[in-house]
Amino acid sequence: MTGEKRVCFDFEVTFSNGGGIQGQDFRLDLDGDDIDDDALAIHIIRDMRLLMVGDVRILNKCIVEEQHKRTNHFEDDATGVDARSVLIDLSHTIENDMITCKGLPAPLIRDHLSRTKSRETYADGTEFQIGRIEMVGNTGAYIDVPFHRYADGYDLAGLALDRVSDVPGVVVRVGGARERAIDWQHFAPYDCRNRAVLVHTGWDRNWRTDAYFEGHPYLTEKAAIHLRDEGARVVGIDSSNIDDTTGGTRPVHSVLLAAGIPVVEHLTNLASLPADGFRFHAAPPKVSGMGTFPVRAHAVIEQPERRCST
Repeated sequence: MTGEKRVCFDFEVTFSNGGGIQGQDFRLDLDGDDIDDDALAIHIIRDMRLLMVGDVRILNKCIVEEQHKRTNHFEDDATGVDARSVLIDLSHTIENDMITCKGLPAPLIRDHLSRTKSRETYADGTEFQIGRIEMVGNTGAYIDVPFHRYADGYDLAGLALDRVSDVPGVVVRVGGARERAIDWQHFAPYDCRNRAVLVHTGWDRNWRTDAYFEGHPYLTEKAAIHLRDEGARVVGIDSSNIDDTTGGTRPVHSVLLAAGIPVVEHLTNLASLPADGFRFHAAPPKVSGMGTFPVRAHAVIEQPERRCST
C-alpha cells in the first residue's frame, strides 16, 4: 500500500435558485488522514465549479487507502503577450441631497469660495472654486474599517494600503438566488485567500429609489466566518448593507471587522467585471478617528494583447 488516502462518499447538492444534483461513490484525494463534511463540501463545489449552491449533504463517508489520482501541474502560456489595463469604475456619484443609508443625512455640497467671489482676490482672468461638503462617513460607496465597530480597532489612518489597493479580486455572482441570505456555500467555489471578494447581487439597479432600502440581499454569519477563515483581504457588496438589518445585530460586520477585514458597501457596476483576473482599489483618505468614509472604488483589468511579428 502507498500510504496515500482517499475519501469515498455520496453527496446531495441543492441550488439556491432551484434544482440539485447527486453523486454516489465519489472519491477525492486526501492530504491527511481525515476530512470533515464542510471541508469536503468545499472540495465538491470547487472541483465541479458549482455556483449558487444552497446546501451540501455528505452521506456514507469512509476513508480508504488508495493511490492519489492527481498531480498539480500548471503551464504558463503567456509568452508573447502584452498587458493593456482597462479601468472599471465601481462607485456611485456622490450628489447633493443624495441618501445612501435610510435615516442618515444626505450630503450638502456647496461653494466655500465661488468663482465669482474669487475674482476679488486674484488677478484679472484668474479664478478658482473651493468646494465644501458636509456629510456622514456612510455616503456613496464607502469603506468600513474595524474602528467603525470596535473602539480599539484600527481607524482610517491605521488602514494598511495593501489591504485595499492593488488587491487581486474575485467576483461572486448570486443574482437570481431565491433567498436574500447569501450563505457560505456561494463562496466555496472560489479561492478567497488574499483576495478582494466582491459580491455581485445586482441590487445596485435600485440605487436612488425607495426599493434600495427594503429587502436587500445580505451575507450570513457563516459566510462571514468562511471568508475570514479563508483569508479574504477585503469584502465588498453592491447591496445597501452586507448584514441583515431587520434586527439590531450585525454579525457580518462583527466577524469581518474583528478580523481586521475591511468592508466596502454600495458598490456598483460589478456586472462589468470578469470573475477574476482584475485588481481592486478602494483606498479612503487617511483620517484619524473615523471608521467609515467614501472611496472611489475601481478595478483594473489586465487585457492581453498579442504582439504582431513581422
